[in-house]
Amino acid sequence: MFEGRVSHHHEPPRSAAPGAAAAPPGIPTVPRRHRIVEVDALRGFALGGIFLANVLVMAGIEGRRGGGPLTGGVDYAALWMVTMFVQTKFYLLFSFLFGYSFTLQMDSAARDGARFAPRMLRRLLALFVLGLLHAALLYTGDILTVYALLGLILFAARGAAPARMWRAALRVYGTVAALYLFFAAAVTLLDPADGGDAADLAERTAELTAAYRGGAGDVIRANIGAWPDILAGLFMMGGMVVAAFLAGYAAGRRDLLTGIVGRADRLRRILVGGLLVGLPGGALMAAGAVGPLSARWEILLFVVGMITAPALSAAYASGLLLWFTTPRGAALAARLAPAGRMALTNYLTQSLVMALVFTGYGAALYGRVGAATALGGALLFYGCQLVVSAHLMRRHRLGPVEWLLRAATLWGRPRRGPAPPPA
Repeated sequence: MFEGRVSHHHEPPRSAAPGAAAAPPGIPTVPRRHRIVEVDALRGFALGGIFLANVLVMAGIEGRRGGGPLTGGVDYAALWMVTMFVQTKFYLLFSFLFGYSFTLQMDSAARDGARFAPRMLRRLLALFVLGLLHAALLYTGDILTVYALLGLILFAARGAAPARMWRAALRVYGTVAALYLFFAAAVTLLDPADGGDAADLAERTAELTAAYRGGAGDVIRANIGAWPDILAGLFMMGGMVVAAFLAGYAAGRRDLLTGIVGRADRLRRILVGGLLVGLPGGALMAAGAVGPLSARWEILLFVVGMITAPALSAAYASGLLLWFTTPRGAALAARLAPAGRMALTNYLTQSLVMALVFTGYGAALYGRVGAATALGGALLFYGCQLVVSAHLMRRHRLGPVEWLLRAATLWGRPRRGPAPPPA
Protein backbone atom coordinates (compact mmCIF):
# COMPACT_ATOMS: atom_id res chain seq x y z
CA MET A 1 0.00 0.00 0.00
CA PHE A 2 2.58 2.54 1.10
CA GLU A 3 5.34 1.31 -1.18
CA GLY A 4 5.83 2.44 -4.74
CA ARG A 5 8.22 -0.20 -5.88
CA VAL A 6 9.44 0.11 -9.30
CA SER A 7 9.68 0.39 -12.96
CA HIS A 8 10.56 -2.57 -15.14
CA HIS A 9 12.50 -0.56 -17.73
CA HIS A 10 15.68 -2.06 -19.17
CA GLU A 11 15.32 -5.40 -17.40
CA PRO A 12 14.86 -8.73 -19.14
CA PRO A 13 11.92 -10.82 -18.00
CA ARG A 14 12.49 -13.94 -16.01
CA SER A 15 10.31 -16.82 -15.00
CA ALA A 16 8.74 -16.91 -11.59
CA ALA A 17 9.76 -19.73 -9.31
CA PRO A 18 7.39 -22.64 -8.77
CA GLY A 19 4.56 -21.68 -6.45
CA ALA A 20 4.88 -17.96 -7.17
CA ALA A 21 1.77 -15.96 -7.89
CA ALA A 22 1.00 -15.97 -11.57
CA ALA A 23 0.12 -12.78 -13.39
CA PRO A 24 -3.34 -12.48 -14.89
CA PRO A 25 -3.66 -13.67 -18.49
CA GLY A 26 -2.12 -11.38 -21.06
CA ILE A 27 0.05 -9.55 -18.53
CA PRO A 28 3.81 -10.13 -18.76
CA THR A 29 5.58 -11.20 -15.59
CA VAL A 30 8.47 -8.75 -15.43
CA PRO A 31 10.68 -8.12 -12.43
CA ARG A 32 10.78 -4.55 -11.19
CA ARG A 33 13.87 -3.07 -9.57
CA HIS A 34 13.61 0.71 -9.77
CA ARG A 35 11.53 3.07 -7.70
CA ILE A 36 8.71 4.71 -9.66
CA VAL A 37 9.24 8.33 -8.73
CA GLU A 38 5.81 9.34 -10.02
CA VAL A 39 4.04 6.88 -7.70
CA ASP A 40 6.08 7.97 -4.70
CA ALA A 41 5.59 11.67 -5.49
CA LEU A 42 1.83 11.34 -5.96
CA ARG A 43 1.63 9.46 -2.68
CA GLY A 44 3.58 12.22 -0.96
CA PHE A 45 1.23 14.81 -2.44
CA ALA A 46 -1.83 12.84 -1.31
CA LEU A 47 -0.34 12.47 2.17
CA GLY A 48 -0.17 16.25 2.53
CA GLY A 49 -3.80 16.68 1.49
CA ILE A 50 -4.98 13.98 3.88
CA PHE A 51 -3.15 15.78 6.68
CA LEU A 52 -5.05 19.01 5.94
CA ALA A 53 -8.37 17.17 6.13
CA ASN A 54 -7.43 15.26 9.29
CA VAL A 55 -6.20 18.26 11.23
CA LEU A 56 -9.64 19.86 11.05
CA VAL A 57 -11.13 16.78 12.71
CA MET A 58 -8.44 16.57 15.38
CA ALA A 59 -8.78 20.29 16.15
CA GLY A 60 -12.54 19.96 16.63
CA ILE A 61 -13.32 22.18 13.63
CA GLU A 62 -14.86 19.91 11.00
CA GLY A 63 -18.64 20.03 11.16
CA ARG A 64 -18.75 23.47 12.75
CA ARG A 65 -20.18 25.85 10.22
CA GLY A 66 -18.24 29.09 9.87
CA GLY A 67 -14.72 27.89 10.60
CA GLY A 68 -14.71 26.61 14.14
CA PRO A 69 -14.42 28.50 17.40
CA LEU A 70 -13.05 31.55 15.59
CA THR A 71 -15.52 32.83 13.04
CA GLY A 72 -13.39 35.48 11.39
CA GLY A 73 -13.08 35.79 7.66
CA VAL A 74 -9.70 34.05 7.50
CA ASP A 75 -10.97 30.94 9.30
CA TYR A 76 -14.13 30.86 7.22
CA ALA A 77 -12.14 31.14 3.98
CA ALA A 78 -9.61 28.49 5.06
CA LEU A 79 -12.31 25.98 5.95
CA TRP A 80 -14.21 26.75 2.75
CA MET A 81 -11.15 26.22 0.55
CA VAL A 82 -10.15 22.95 2.20
CA THR A 83 -13.70 21.63 1.91
CA MET A 84 -13.79 22.54 -1.77
CA PHE A 85 -10.32 21.43 -2.88
CA VAL A 86 -9.28 18.77 -0.36
CA GLN A 87 -12.19 17.02 1.37
CA THR A 88 -12.56 13.45 -0.03
CA LYS A 89 -10.35 14.23 -3.06
CA PHE A 90 -7.01 13.24 -1.57
CA TYR A 91 -8.52 10.25 0.19
CA LEU A 92 -9.63 8.90 -3.19
CA LEU A 93 -6.25 9.66 -4.77
CA PHE A 94 -4.58 7.73 -1.96
CA SER A 95 -7.04 4.87 -2.53
CA PHE A 96 -6.19 4.83 -6.24
CA LEU A 97 -2.51 4.56 -5.34
CA PHE A 98 -3.30 1.67 -2.97
CA GLY A 99 -4.72 -0.25 -5.93
CA TYR A 100 -1.75 0.70 -8.09
CA SER A 101 0.74 -0.42 -5.44
CA PHE A 102 -1.16 -3.69 -5.03
CA THR A 103 0.11 -4.66 -8.48
CA LEU A 104 3.64 -3.74 -7.45
CA GLN A 105 3.34 -6.09 -4.49
CA MET A 106 2.26 -8.84 -6.88
CA ASP A 107 5.33 -8.19 -9.02
CA SER A 108 7.54 -8.19 -5.93
CA ALA A 109 6.28 -11.62 -4.89
CA ALA A 110 6.79 -12.98 -8.42
CA ARG A 111 10.29 -11.55 -8.55
CA ASP A 112 11.17 -13.17 -5.22
CA GLY A 113 9.67 -16.50 -6.22
CA ALA A 114 7.22 -16.29 -3.33
CA ARG A 115 3.52 -17.05 -3.04
CA PHE A 116 1.61 -13.78 -3.21
CA ALA A 117 -1.51 -14.77 -1.24
CA PRO A 118 0.15 -15.40 2.16
CA ARG A 119 2.25 -12.28 1.76
CA MET A 120 -0.67 -9.99 1.05
CA LEU A 121 -2.92 -11.49 3.70
CA ARG A 122 -0.19 -10.96 6.30
CA ARG A 123 0.23 -7.41 5.04
CA LEU A 124 -3.48 -6.64 5.29
CA LEU A 125 -3.65 -8.19 8.76
CA ALA A 126 -0.71 -6.05 9.90
CA LEU A 127 -2.39 -2.93 8.50
CA PHE A 128 -5.60 -3.85 10.32
CA VAL A 129 -3.82 -4.25 13.66
CA LEU A 130 -1.92 -0.98 13.17
CA GLY A 131 -5.18 0.69 12.25
CA LEU A 132 -7.00 -0.51 15.35
CA LEU A 133 -4.22 0.78 17.59
CA HIS A 134 -4.12 4.03 15.67
CA ALA A 135 -7.89 4.52 15.90
CA ALA A 136 -7.97 3.75 19.62
CA LEU A 137 -4.92 5.71 20.74
CA LEU A 138 -4.54 8.60 18.30
CA TYR A 139 -7.10 9.31 15.59
CA THR A 140 -10.54 7.83 15.04
CA GLY A 141 -10.57 8.67 11.33
CA ASP A 142 -8.02 5.95 10.62
CA ILE A 143 -7.69 4.73 7.02
CA LEU A 144 -5.56 1.65 7.69
CA THR A 145 -8.39 -0.54 8.95
CA VAL A 146 -10.56 0.59 6.04
CA TYR A 147 -7.86 -0.31 3.53
CA ALA A 148 -7.17 -3.64 5.23
CA LEU A 149 -10.83 -4.68 5.13
CA LEU A 150 -11.71 -3.36 1.68
CA GLY A 151 -8.36 -4.58 0.36
CA LEU A 152 -9.76 -8.09 0.69
CA ILE A 153 -12.10 -7.26 -2.20
CA LEU A 154 -9.13 -6.33 -4.36
CA PHE A 155 -7.33 -9.46 -3.20
CA ALA A 156 -10.25 -11.66 -4.24
CA ALA A 157 -10.47 -10.00 -7.67
CA ARG A 158 -6.73 -9.91 -8.38
CA GLY A 159 -6.90 -12.43 -11.22
CA ALA A 160 -9.08 -10.20 -13.41
CA ALA A 161 -7.69 -8.53 -16.51
CA PRO A 162 -7.14 -4.75 -16.40
CA ALA A 163 -10.05 -4.02 -18.75
CA ARG A 164 -12.41 -6.03 -16.59
CA MET A 165 -11.16 -4.28 -13.45
CA TRP A 166 -11.77 -0.90 -15.08
CA ARG A 167 -15.33 -1.82 -16.04
CA ALA A 168 -15.95 -3.09 -12.51
CA ALA A 169 -14.65 0.22 -11.11
CA LEU A 170 -17.11 2.15 -13.30
CA ARG A 171 -20.01 -0.09 -12.27
CA VAL A 172 -19.23 0.24 -8.58
CA TYR A 173 -18.89 4.00 -8.90
CA GLY A 174 -22.15 4.36 -10.84
CA THR A 175 -24.07 2.19 -8.39
CA VAL A 176 -22.88 3.91 -5.23
CA ALA A 177 -23.26 7.38 -6.76
CA ALA A 178 -26.90 6.66 -7.60
CA LEU A 179 -27.58 5.24 -4.13
CA TYR A 180 -25.92 8.17 -2.39
CA LEU A 181 -27.85 10.70 -4.43
CA PHE A 182 -31.14 8.94 -3.77
CA PHE A 183 -30.46 8.78 -0.03
CA ALA A 184 -29.34 12.41 0.19
CA ALA A 185 -32.31 13.69 -1.83
CA ALA A 186 -34.72 11.71 0.34
CA VAL A 187 -33.24 13.09 3.56
CA THR A 188 -33.36 16.64 2.20
CA LEU A 189 -36.97 16.37 1.11
CA LEU A 190 -38.23 14.54 4.20
CA ASP A 191 -36.41 16.72 6.72
CA PRO A 192 -36.88 20.35 5.67
CA ALA A 193 -35.58 21.73 8.98
CA ASP A 194 -32.36 23.75 8.96
CA GLY A 195 -29.64 22.04 10.98
CA GLY A 196 -31.64 19.35 12.75
CA ASP A 197 -31.60 19.24 16.54
CA ALA A 198 -29.15 21.96 17.55
CA ALA A 199 -29.43 21.03 21.23
CA ASP A 200 -28.29 17.44 20.64
CA LEU A 201 -25.42 18.66 18.48
CA ALA A 202 -24.30 21.15 21.12
CA GLU A 203 -24.43 18.47 23.83
CA ARG A 204 -22.38 16.06 21.75
CA THR A 205 -19.82 18.77 20.99
CA ALA A 206 -19.50 19.62 24.67
CA GLU A 207 -18.95 15.95 25.58
CA LEU A 208 -16.23 15.53 22.96
CA THR A 209 -14.54 18.76 24.01
CA ALA A 210 -14.42 17.67 27.65
CA ALA A 211 -13.11 14.22 26.70
CA TYR A 212 -10.35 15.41 24.37
CA ARG A 213 -9.21 18.01 26.88
CA GLY A 214 -9.16 15.39 29.63
CA GLY A 215 -6.63 12.73 30.51
CA ALA A 216 -5.29 9.91 28.37
CA GLY A 217 -8.09 7.58 29.48
CA ASP A 218 -10.73 10.13 28.45
CA VAL A 219 -9.12 10.49 25.03
CA ILE A 220 -8.98 6.74 24.42
CA ARG A 221 -12.59 6.26 25.57
CA ALA A 222 -13.72 9.08 23.27
CA ASN A 223 -11.83 7.56 20.35
CA ILE A 224 -13.33 4.11 20.87
CA GLY A 225 -16.77 5.61 21.45
CA ALA A 226 -16.58 7.25 18.02
CA TRP A 227 -16.09 3.94 16.21
CA PRO A 228 -19.81 3.54 15.32
CA ASP A 229 -19.65 6.90 13.56
CA ILE A 230 -16.54 5.74 11.74
CA LEU A 231 -18.38 2.63 10.55
CA ALA A 232 -21.13 4.89 9.21
CA GLY A 233 -18.49 6.88 7.38
CA LEU A 234 -17.07 3.66 5.97
CA PHE A 235 -20.51 2.89 4.59
CA MET A 236 -20.63 6.33 2.98
CA MET A 237 -17.14 6.24 1.44
CA GLY A 238 -16.56 2.50 1.12
CA GLY A 239 -18.01 2.13 -2.36
CA MET A 240 -15.95 5.04 -3.69
CA VAL A 241 -12.81 3.58 -2.12
CA VAL A 242 -13.41 0.18 -3.72
CA ALA A 243 -13.93 1.84 -7.10
CA ALA A 244 -10.64 3.71 -6.64
CA PHE A 245 -8.89 0.46 -5.66
CA LEU A 246 -10.10 -1.26 -8.82
CA ALA A 247 -9.19 1.70 -11.05
CA GLY A 248 -5.73 1.85 -9.47
CA TYR A 249 -5.21 -1.86 -10.05
CA ALA A 250 -6.12 -1.49 -13.74
CA ALA A 251 -3.75 1.48 -14.05
CA GLY A 252 -0.96 -0.43 -12.31
CA ARG A 253 -1.28 -3.41 -14.63
CA ARG A 254 -0.98 -1.04 -17.58
CA ASP A 255 1.88 0.99 -16.05
CA LEU A 256 -0.08 4.18 -16.64
CA LEU A 257 2.02 6.24 -14.23
CA THR A 258 5.17 5.71 -16.28
CA GLY A 259 5.95 6.85 -19.82
CA ILE A 260 4.08 10.11 -19.22
CA VAL A 261 5.42 11.92 -22.30
CA GLY A 262 3.68 9.49 -24.63
CA ARG A 263 0.37 10.02 -22.80
CA ALA A 264 0.50 13.81 -22.51
CA ASP A 265 -2.54 14.49 -24.71
CA ARG A 266 -4.73 12.09 -22.78
CA LEU A 267 -3.55 13.54 -19.48
CA ARG A 268 -4.41 17.05 -20.65
CA ARG A 269 -7.92 15.94 -21.53
CA ILE A 270 -8.33 14.32 -18.11
CA LEU A 271 -7.01 17.47 -16.45
CA VAL A 272 -9.45 19.78 -18.24
CA GLY A 273 -12.44 17.47 -17.90
CA GLY A 274 -11.68 16.80 -14.24
CA LEU A 275 -11.50 20.49 -13.41
CA LEU A 276 -14.74 21.23 -15.27
CA VAL A 277 -16.60 18.56 -13.30
CA GLY A 278 -14.76 18.56 -10.00
CA LEU A 279 -14.46 22.26 -9.22
CA PRO A 280 -18.22 23.02 -9.33
CA GLY A 281 -18.88 19.89 -7.26
CA GLY A 282 -16.31 20.95 -4.68
CA ALA A 283 -17.77 24.46 -4.53
CA LEU A 284 -21.25 23.08 -3.91
CA MET A 285 -19.91 20.82 -1.15
CA ALA A 286 -18.27 23.80 0.57
CA ALA A 287 -21.35 26.00 0.16
CA GLY A 288 -23.48 23.38 1.89
CA ALA A 289 -21.04 22.28 4.59
CA VAL A 290 -19.52 25.67 5.50
CA GLY A 291 -21.93 28.22 4.09
CA PRO A 292 -23.52 30.42 2.88
CA LEU A 293 -26.29 27.92 2.08
CA SER A 294 -28.42 26.74 4.98
CA ALA A 295 -27.72 23.47 6.79
CA ARG A 296 -30.75 21.91 5.09
CA TRP A 297 -28.64 21.40 1.95
CA GLU A 298 -25.55 20.08 3.68
CA ILE A 299 -26.09 16.34 3.14
CA LEU A 300 -27.25 16.62 -0.46
CA LEU A 301 -24.45 18.96 -1.51
CA PHE A 302 -21.87 16.91 0.36
CA VAL A 303 -22.92 13.90 -1.70
CA VAL A 304 -22.75 15.96 -4.90
CA GLY A 305 -19.23 16.96 -3.96
CA MET A 306 -18.33 13.39 -3.08
CA ILE A 307 -19.46 11.86 -6.37
CA THR A 308 -17.65 14.57 -8.36
CA ALA A 309 -14.51 14.21 -6.21
CA PRO A 310 -12.96 11.48 -8.43
CA ALA A 311 -12.90 13.97 -11.31
CA LEU A 312 -10.91 16.46 -9.26
CA SER A 313 -8.64 13.71 -7.92
CA ALA A 314 -7.92 12.65 -11.49
CA ALA A 315 -7.25 16.26 -12.46
CA TYR A 316 -4.74 16.63 -9.63
CA ALA A 317 -2.93 13.45 -10.61
CA SER A 318 -2.90 14.29 -14.33
CA GLY A 319 -1.72 17.84 -13.75
CA LEU A 320 1.10 16.70 -11.50
CA LEU A 321 2.19 13.95 -13.87
CA LEU A 322 2.40 16.49 -16.68
CA TRP A 323 4.29 18.91 -14.45
CA PHE A 324 6.74 16.19 -13.41
CA THR A 325 8.00 16.09 -17.00
CA THR A 326 9.28 19.69 -16.69
CA PRO A 327 12.47 20.71 -14.84
CA ARG A 328 10.59 22.44 -12.02
CA GLY A 329 8.09 19.62 -11.83
CA ALA A 330 10.88 17.06 -11.63
CA ALA A 331 12.36 19.01 -8.72
CA LEU A 332 8.96 18.97 -7.00
CA ALA A 333 8.64 15.22 -7.56
CA ALA A 334 12.07 14.72 -6.03
CA ARG A 335 10.94 16.59 -2.91
CA LEU A 336 7.64 14.74 -2.58
CA ALA A 337 8.86 11.23 -3.36
CA PRO A 338 10.80 10.57 -0.13
CA ALA A 339 7.71 11.42 1.94
CA GLY A 340 5.69 9.08 -0.26
CA ARG A 341 8.20 6.28 0.21
CA MET A 342 7.68 6.41 3.98
CA ALA A 343 4.03 7.49 3.88
CA LEU A 344 2.94 5.09 6.63
CA THR A 345 5.51 6.44 9.07
CA ASN A 346 4.60 10.01 8.16
CA TYR A 347 0.87 9.34 8.43
CA LEU A 348 1.16 7.89 11.94
CA THR A 349 3.58 10.64 12.97
CA GLN A 350 1.05 13.25 11.87
CA SER A 351 -1.57 11.65 14.08
CA LEU A 352 0.82 11.50 17.04
CA VAL A 353 1.70 15.18 16.72
CA MET A 354 -1.97 16.17 16.30
CA ALA A 355 -2.85 14.17 19.41
CA LEU A 356 -0.12 15.91 21.38
CA VAL A 357 -1.31 19.33 20.23
CA PHE A 358 -5.08 18.96 20.37
CA THR A 359 -5.85 16.37 23.07
CA GLY A 360 -5.15 15.80 26.75
CA TYR A 361 -2.00 13.89 25.78
CA GLY A 362 -0.39 17.31 25.49
CA ALA A 363 -1.57 20.88 24.96
CA ALA A 364 -5.32 20.01 24.84
CA LEU A 365 -6.13 22.68 22.25
CA TYR A 366 -9.21 20.82 20.99
CA GLY A 367 -11.85 23.42 20.05
CA ARG A 368 -9.54 26.31 20.93
CA VAL A 369 -8.03 27.23 17.57
CA GLY A 370 -9.52 28.30 14.27
CA ALA A 371 -9.24 26.64 10.90
CA ALA A 372 -6.51 28.95 9.57
CA THR A 373 -4.24 28.32 12.55
CA ALA A 374 -4.72 24.55 12.43
CA LEU A 375 -4.12 24.37 8.68
CA GLY A 376 -1.11 26.67 8.84
CA GLY A 377 0.45 24.49 11.54
CA ALA A 378 -0.23 21.37 9.47
CA LEU A 379 1.46 22.85 6.40
CA LEU A 380 4.48 23.87 8.46
CA PHE A 381 4.81 20.42 9.99
CA TYR A 382 4.37 18.71 6.62
CA GLY A 383 7.21 20.85 5.26
CA CYS A 384 9.37 19.52 8.10
CA GLN A 385 8.33 15.97 7.19
CA LEU A 386 9.49 16.51 3.61
CA VAL A 387 12.93 17.54 4.85
CA VAL A 388 13.24 14.68 7.35
CA SER A 389 11.95 12.12 4.83
CA ALA A 390 14.53 13.19 2.26
CA HIS A 391 17.28 12.83 4.87
CA LEU A 392 16.16 9.37 5.96
CA MET A 393 15.51 7.99 2.49
CA ARG A 394 19.01 8.89 1.35
CA ARG A 395 20.33 6.49 3.97
CA HIS A 396 17.69 3.81 4.39
CA ARG A 397 15.65 1.55 2.17
CA LEU A 398 12.47 1.78 4.29
CA GLY A 399 10.95 4.05 6.90
CA PRO A 400 10.64 2.69 10.44
CA VAL A 401 6.99 1.59 10.25
CA GLU A 402 7.43 0.49 6.63
CA TRP A 403 10.20 -1.81 7.87
CA LEU A 404 7.81 -3.40 10.37
CA LEU A 405 5.09 -3.77 7.73
CA ARG A 406 7.58 -5.30 5.32
CA ALA A 407 8.76 -7.73 8.01
CA ALA A 408 5.16 -8.82 8.59
CA THR A 409 4.62 -9.16 4.84
CA LEU A 410 7.72 -11.30 4.32
CA TRP A 411 7.45 -12.98 7.74
CA GLY A 412 11.15 -12.35 8.00
CA ARG A 413 13.76 -9.65 8.29
CA PRO A 414 13.78 -7.22 5.32
CA ARG A 415 17.13 -6.68 3.71
CA ARG A 416 19.02 -3.54 4.55
CA GLY A 417 20.71 -1.07 2.28
CA PRO A 418 19.68 1.93 0.19
CA ALA A 419 16.56 1.91 -1.94
CA PRO A 420 16.71 0.94 -5.62
CA PRO A 421 17.51 3.91 -7.85
CA PRO A 422 14.57 5.89 -9.27
CA ALA A 423 13.34 5.00 -12.71
